[in-house]
Amino acid sequence: MKFTYLLILFMCSLAPVYSQQTIKDSVIDNKYREDQFYLAITFNLLVDKPDGISQNGFSGGLHFGYIRDMPINKRRNLSIGLGAGLSMNTYNENLFIGELENEETVFQVLGPGLDYNKNWLSTYQIEVPLQFRWRTSTADTYNFWRIYSGLQLGYIYAYKANFEQPGNQVIQTDIPELERYRVGATFAFGYASFNFYFYYSLEPFFKNAYTVENQTIELNAFKLGLIFYIL
Repeated sequence: MKFTYLLILFMCSLAPVYSQQTIKDSVIDNKYREDQFYLAITFNLLVDKPDGISQNGFSGGLHFGYIRDMPINKRRNLSIGLGAGLSMNTYNENLFIGELENEETVFQVLGPGLDYNKNWLSTYQIEVPLQFRWRTSTADTYNFWRIYSGLQLGYIYAYKANFEQPGNQVIQTDIPELERYRVGATFAFGYASFNFYFYYSLEPFFKNAYTVENQTIELNAFKLGLIFYIL
C-alpha cells in the first residue's frame, strides 16, 4: 500500500511539471491530439443492495492506463477517445462468500452480532475506455476545461473474497456467479490535470446468486473520485 501512495503522489506532482515543459519545448502543431496517460483514485460504493447488506470500512479503487485521442472536427475540440488500462478495486462489506463441500457457492449476510475482523471482495480488471470528448484546448494551450463521457468495457481477470475472524480465515477465488465481463458508464469533468470522475456499472456483480435466506444478489458499483490526465 505504501508503494501505491508514493506512486499516486509522484504522478500528481509530475502532471503540472510535465505539461509546462511540453508547452515550452514543443512546436505548435495544428494537428495536435490529446493522447493521455490517466490515473484515477476512487471511492467505491455498492448500490442495488438487498436487505441487510451494508458496506463497512473504506472501499477504494486505483485505475491507470492510456487513451488515444481521435479528433472529429476542424477545431479539434471534439474527439473520440479509445484506450486500455488496468483497475484494482476493493469492496468492504458484510456479505460472506464461501463454498460447500460440493463446491456450491454460499452467500450469507453477516449479522451485527458476529465477531469478525474483515470481510472484503477485491477485483483486478482490464479496462477499455471509449469516450466522447469535449474540451477548450488549442494547439498551444495545455491547461483547459474538459468534459469526457462514455462507456468503459472491462474483464475481471482475477478476484478474491477474504473473510477473517479470530482463529478462522476463508479465502474464495472461484465464484461462478461473479460476472467477469463489465460494462459501465463514465463521466469526467475538470480543468487541467485535476478532474472529477464518476463511474456506474451497467452490469451487476453477480448473476443467479442467492443468499442462504433466498434473497437475490446482484449489486452494482458506483465509483466517484479524482482522475489525473498526463499529456
